[in-house]
Amino acid sequence: MLGHNAAAPPSAAGNPPKPVLMRTMRHMALLYRADIRPTKLELLATWLPTRDWYTGGADVARVAGYRFDDPAGQVGIETLLVRGGDGPVHQVPLTYRAAPLDGADEWLVGTTEHSVLGRRWVYDAVGDPVYAATLAEAVLAGTGQADEYFEVDGRREVRPPSMGIISDVQPVDVLTVGTVRRVVDGDPALIVTDTVELGVFRRPGSAAAPGGATLTGTWDDVLAPLAYAAPR
Repeated sequence: MLGHNAAAPPSAAGNPPKPVLMRTMRHMALLYRADIRPTKLELLATWLPTRDWYTGGADVARVAGYRFDDPAGQVGIETLLVRGGDGPVHQVPLTYRAAPLDGADEWLVGTTEHSVLGRRWVYDAVGDPVYAATLAEAVLAGTGQADEYFEVDGRREVRPPSMGIISDVQPVDVLTVGTVRRVVDGDPALIVTDTVELGVFRRPGSAAAPGGATLTGTWDDVLAPLAYAAPR
C-alpha cells in the first residue's frame, strides 16, 4: 500500500529533463487490522478547518476512499473523500511515513500511533513527491487504484473498493515525473514537476478539469473529476 519518485537529471543546458517512460503493473495495498490514535478522521477534524478551501464543520465523516501503491514499499498513500457536517464532499490525499519528510513541515497534518507500524507522520499528499509520481501514473497511464487486502492466516483477503477511479486516456507507459518544482495549495491544488503539471480537486465536482488527461471518481450516484495531468 505503500510510489517512488526517481528524479531525472537536468540536461547540460539546464532545461527540464525529457520524459522517461516506465512500464506499469497491477498494484496492491496491504492493510492492517490496527488501532490508530488519534484516528485519521480525528486528525482531519483539527486540520481541515485551518484550510482556506475547506467548507464544513469539525464533525468529519468518511464518504469513500482509494489508495495508490509506493513501489518502494515505504510510504502509505491514501485519498479520503470526507464531509464535514452538511458541507460538500472534500478530497483529501494523505501520505503516511515512518519518519518526517525533510522540508515538508507546511504539509504535515499530524502524527498518529499505529499499533502495528508505530508512529506515523501524516502529510497532505500534494506536498509529498511520492504522491506526485503515483498520481501521474494513475492519470496518464490509467493504472487505477491499488487493490486493498488483509493477510489472514497466510492468505489474502481482498477488501472491495468503496469507489471507482478511471482515467479518460488510453492506457500507456507513464513518464517519470522528475523533481517537484512547485506546489500551490488551493482548489485545485497544483503540483508542478520537471515533466508534468498535476491538479487535485479539493471539492470534486466544483469545477471542470481545464484540459489534458482527467482522473474521474465514482461513488454512490456521483461522477466527478478528481484530478488532471498535462505533460510539460
